[in-house]
Amino acid sequence: MKEDSSTVEKQLIAPASPASPIPVPNKNAVDMPSTKLQQQWNTKNLGLRLGTDFASAACAASMVAPLISIIDKSIMENASGRNTLPRSLKSSFQQLLLRPHTMLFSKPVALIFMLYGGTYWTANTLDTATSTLRDKPATHVTTGTMKFAASSAANVGLCVYKDQVYVKMFGPGGPPRPVPLPSYFLFTLRDCLTIFASFNVPPLLGPVLNERLSTEFQKKVSGATVAQFMAPAAVQLFSTPLHLLGLDIYNRPATNGVSWRDRWTQVRKNWMISTAARICRIVPAFGLGSTVNMKVRRNLMEKLA
Repeated sequence: MKEDSSTVEKQLIAPASPASPIPVPNKNAVDMPSTKLQQQWNTKNLGLRLGTDFASAACAASMVAPLISIIDKSIMENASGRNTLPRSLKSSFQQLLLRPHTMLFSKPVALIFMLYGGTYWTANTLDTATSTLRDKPATHVTTGTMKFAASSAANVGLCVYKDQVYVKMFGPGGPPRPVPLPSYFLFTLRDCLTIFASFNVPPLLGPVLNERLSTEFQKKVSGATVAQFMAPAAVQLFSTPLHLLGLDIYNRPATNGVSWRDRWTQVRKNWMISTAARICRIVPAFGLGSTVNMKVRRNLMEKLA
């Protein structure tokens, strides 16, 4: 055994050279990997980057809030019978033109600003957090389940809050009532469809459209841009009935003896005109608003990178 030990030592330790009395490790010895993991974060201008996230979200939300507020009010008043959709739109646009300060600083516009500003800001801060933790450039934009879940949670929560305030403000009149649980469920399902079509469908649909669009057309508008506008608009054909049914459940409580046949008749009556109105609000919200938020954020982040 002593001879074996001596043999191993001779293999691992080379003879010392005359110039160096210290034994030198043999080149054939195996190097053990270091167990220390080094992680680097991109914290450059982190405070300014977070400020950029908020500024770009606020810029985009302020652009779309007045128009979306007007459309949402008209849909609510039309569904409750309080006003027709065309008359409600006309009244609101007159107020915007003649007394803009009363419209722009009103509670309905502030609620829409809160809704979409919060949604854009959530998506932006998730991008910044990812770029920080994974040492990516400041302009890095994430995709996938995490972003969908975070944006959905923010949008659905804020939108359901906004709707329960709107339905009380622009409902059939009388003292405000609690919003029933089925209405909350329908509003949530409606928003999940819209978020999915706005954040998850365009990255998948964009490359497909690029294959079918001419090179000349793509120089003006890319397939991704077309998908960003088209997908949220198309899904309104399916989400609008959910919205109308949720409103009808609030406007005509079950205690009044309203049958589901009556509710479906009411939904079908307002389906097409309300779908057109919701497309007009969704295109600015998730088409124009998302595009403005993305471009403003990217331009500012490029200066901070």
